[in-house]
This record gives sequence, C-alpha cells and structure tokens, in this order.
Amino acid sequence: MKNYPKHYEQLVQQMGKLGQAIPNTMTSFSKLHKSSLADGVLNPKTKELIALGIAITVRCDGCIAFHVHDAMKAGATKEEITETIGVAIMMGGGPSVVYGCEALEAVEQFEAVEA
Repeated sequence: MKNYPKHYEQLVQQMGKLGQAIPNTMTSFSKLHKSSLADGVLNPKTKELIALGIAITVRCDGCIAFHVHDAMKAGATKEEITETIGVAIMMGGGPSVVYGCEALEAVEQFEAVEA
C-alpha cells in the first residue's frame, strides 16, 4: 500500500514544479478546480465525494490521495467515504474494489496523521 499522506505531499510539490513549467495550463486548471468545487447547490464535501468516486473508477492513485484528503478536510466522515467507495464499486466493478481498498487505506492513513 502507498503512504497516501506522503504521496499527497509529493504530488503537491510536483504540481508546483509543473506550474513553473506550464504556468498558463496549471493556473487555468487551478481556477477550474476551485470553481468546480465552490459551494453551490452541492456543497464542497459532496463535490469532493463525487470526485473521489470518479477517482476510484478511473483508477487514479494521485486523485484518490487528493480527494480523500480534501473530502476529509471538507468534513466527510469515514462512513461517507466508504459509501462513496460502494457507489464507485457499483459503477466500476472489480477494479474499483481494488482502488476502493486503496481509498480506505488513504482514509485510515490521513486519520492517523491528524490524530
């Protein structure tokens, strides 16, 4: 299993480097990210849970690290995240079971860091 808190921090650093290499693209992506997750009819926590479900179904480790972290920061509980994993499994089948396990591991690691 990955160390998701460490993976998250490494990705943040790498995204900073990528932002220096392609500032227009990364600035635009950052604006898209912020506007997409802003409070609206759906709150940021719900949007993060949706993003996490998609991350699991498309099998993106880095996305799982980010969206577990950000969902928890937005107030998502372990139970809400595990239900999100269940929906992702329904949509993505067997591979989503494997990546759902990864997401659960990420939750447990982030909980341990914050404890």
